[in-house]
Amino acid sequence: MLNIKPKYLVNDKGRKTAAVLSMKDYRSLMQRLEDLEDALDLDEAVETATGFREYTEIRAELQKEGNL
Repeated sequence: MLNIKPKYLVNDKGRKTAAVLSMKDYRSLMQRLEDLEDALDLDEAVETATGFREYTEIRAELQKEGNL
């Protein structure tokens, strides 16, 4: 779990209007978001895939074609 400690900006009525994060907290939050997006993309790829090939098969094909 992230341990983010935001500081808040408030308006004249005391309502929170913005949050300020340290750069360390911001980077951690952005990394977590990117990881989540990658996981969702992988889930979608697995659900929509029509077939998979082994890595060794693909590598052998690329070597045969001279692309590796």
